[in-house]
Amino acid sequence: MASNGSRPLIGVTTYLERTAFGVWDVEAAVLHRDYLDAVVRGGGNPVLLPPVGEWDADGLAFLDGLVLSGGADVDPARYGRPRDPRTGPARPERDAVELDLARAALKLDLPVLAVCRGMQVLNVALGGTLVQHVDGHNPAPGVFGHTGIAVAPGSVLASVVGLATTVHCHHHQALDAVGTGLRVVARAPDGTAEAVELPGARFVLGVQSHPEVAGEDDRLFAALVGAARDGGVR
Repeated sequence: MASNGSRPLIGVTTYLERTAFGVWDVEAAVLHRDYLDAVVRGGGNPVLLPPVGEWDADGLAFLDGLVLSGGADVDPARYGRPRDPRTGPARPERDAVELDLARAALKLDLPVLAVCRGMQVLNVALGGTLVQHVDGHNPAPGVFGHTGIAVAPGSVLASVVGLATTVHCHHHQALDAVGTGLRVVARAPDGTAEAVELPGARFVLGVQSHPEVAGEDDRLFAALVGAARDGGVR
């Protein structure tokens, strides 16, 4: 764990995908660099967590915080729903590892920032379900859209970004039934849940948007690192 004055260690989940680099074309653990740079700008040191192995609270205790990154759809079997034909291919290894990581982090009261898919993983880890397709939040593959969000007064998110802001979005799934203990603290104009918090936790914030691509606005990553260093806001 971070000592006073050192940079907190922030674990960041990664993808397991077929990847070409150098002379190789192999399956690899990969991640958008934006996440890593955002953690560094926020005051932490990133630690890559591949979607392999078995994780529990004891194994995760060396970290000071956790980012559950975006990516592929969560398998609907994980939340007891039949598969919609618009749901993407399952990533069973990643689902299993990230659900374990989320639950371990919650057990440790580790600060968590859950981004896009990460917010959906957090919701499923707490017994929630997902809407398997929504329109209007994913303009094109590899292209981020923008939406305004209204933030609940008194929320941790409001203390970081204010009562209204514009966010980057790239998702076609969203929260349906909200997981046990979670509170929806932001919505898009169409009613889509854009952020959740876990009241009573040190710092557990899920956002459906992609703050890592903002570049000039690293407030959420700085808040995560601050919670990891200082004990956070309950």
